[in-house]
Amino acid sequence: QVQLVESGGGLVQAGGSLRLSCAASGRTFSTYAMGWFRQAPGKEREFVAAISWGGTRTRYADSVKGRFTISRDRAKNTVYLQMNSLKPEDTAVYYCAADESVATLTESSSRITYWGQGTQVTVSS
Repeated sequence: QVQLVESGGGLVQAGGSLRLSCAASGRTFSTYAMGWFRQAPGKEREFVAAISWGGTRTRYADSVKGRFTISRDRAKNTVYLQMNSLKPEDTAVYYCAADESVATLTESSSRITYWGQGTQVTVSS
């Protein structure tokens, strides 16, 4: 069974940092693009960042550019999201996702193949 398991969420003060991890199991995701999404209470899920299978291409939402960095360790089947200079508006449940196409992650989230269960990130002011 394919699983994406997120970890690393928590409570942090504004200006602080957190690193989220997403470990994939059940199959190898080394040829899959992977990404992060988030959903705040009362809001729609939104794209945060994506990385190509080779790790050479990344995409970010404008709201996190310069503050968040996505990376992956293909040998460990794990993707990371380093979040710096956190703001209260970053508070959300963060979800990991995997798909064969970076374009699907960035443009057609309803078609994404695999999703994690989410991890809560809360940024206090």
